[in-house]
Amino acid sequence: MSIASPIPRHGSRVNLLIGTGHFCSHFYQLCLPPLFLVWQRDFAVSFAEVGVATVAMSVACALLQTPYGFLVERFGARWFLIGGTVLMSGSIALMAWATAFWQIIILALASGVGNAVFHPADYSILAGSIAKNRMGRAFALHSFTGYIGFAAGPVVVAGLLGVVEWRGALLVVGVAGLPVAAALLWQSRILQDEMRRETKRHRLSIRDLLFEPTMVLFFLFYLLVSMAGSGVQAWLITILHQTKGIDLRMASWALTAFFVGVSGGTLVGGWAADRSKRHLALAIVVLMAATAMLLLIIDFLPMSAALVIGLMLVAGLTLGGSRTPRDIMLKDAAPPGEMGKVFGYVSAGLPLGAALTPVPFGFVIDQGQPRLVLVLSAVLLFASLLCMGTAKSTARHAAWASAAE
Repeated sequence: MSIASPIPRHGSRVNLLIGTGHFCSHFYQLCLPPLFLVWQRDFAVSFAEVGVATVAMSVACALLQTPYGFLVERFGARWFLIGGTVLMSGSIALMAWATAFWQIIILALASGVGNAVFHPADYSILAGSIAKNRMGRAFALHSFTGYIGFAAGPVVVAGLLGVVEWRGALLVVGVAGLPVAAALLWQSRILQDEMRRETKRHRLSIRDLLFEPTMVLFFLFYLLVSMAGSGVQAWLITILHQTKGIDLRMASWALTAFFVGVSGGTLVGGWAADRSKRHLALAIVVLMAATAMLLLIIDFLPMSAALVIGLMLVAGLTLGGSRTPRDIMLKDAAPPGEMGKVFGYVSAGLPLGAALTPVPFGFVIDQGQPRLVLVLSAVLLFASLLCMGTAKSTARHAAWASAAE
């Protein structure tokens, strides 16, 4: 039985479709925070209760990515991606008719259930639809569109609140996702799942994902990097203000510079990964070690606000530059035809890591030790490199390695 090859001539359209869906995925994850003050007033709930909505969405994403990975590999990625897009955006739109806050929480949970499908489905489709010599750029564009979605979510909703009340704002952004689902359905024939080889020598089971050293180490790698990044994201402005006396406006610019750097570095890293895959591990070590050292330099050395902003831009570039090589390494370590499972499980470390760090780091600041936050972020980055290096070594000896050759 012959195996169909990917269709390189459709690569640009596949990237556009998957990238647009990934933009929506990240957009909806951050479209709710601008509504917190309004909800607190209209539903007479505490800020802690309001925060449950985003927690519900994040928990659903973290818990369901791995099961979705198995379903994607068994039944195909396209229909899960289309259905997930409809559920994710439709749930946000239905919030416009909520009459009690518990309904908001239920709908946020439902939106998270739809959102959880994107990583396993996206990576499975990219692996099956994009030519191998352009895979790095495809992965980079995928990550880049997610960052743009993060940036756009709060801004767009806040802007809509200046024109319509919150129910209208949610209806607009929720309905806006439905044409994306329609486009995915219309072009579904070019969204090819990852090819499977005709072999039964090894198939990843849930036990493999949860207990195989290679998969566990990659999961920890993603988790630790996410924890470090979320610590910087949540507390950089506070840290710069308290330790260096930088005003809030300039400290905010430093955080913006970091995000700009991460976004640009992601694209550069994708281009570089396509040029040469021989030294991906070394590139990750150098780039992430540079990020960690820059955080320590910013933390301990006296410098102007302008220099802090410049160094945070460079730190973002180095961290972003490591993202695509990281994903390519995981792709190369995955068994043939198992991208959905592998990325579903391993990338669950990203939302989990983002949820774990802000509260304990906030406690460190409450104890009068704001400098320790960037130190701990740097330590997490160095620790992640140990996991990455060990994962790369164990992947060579994994049970599926011989089957993949």
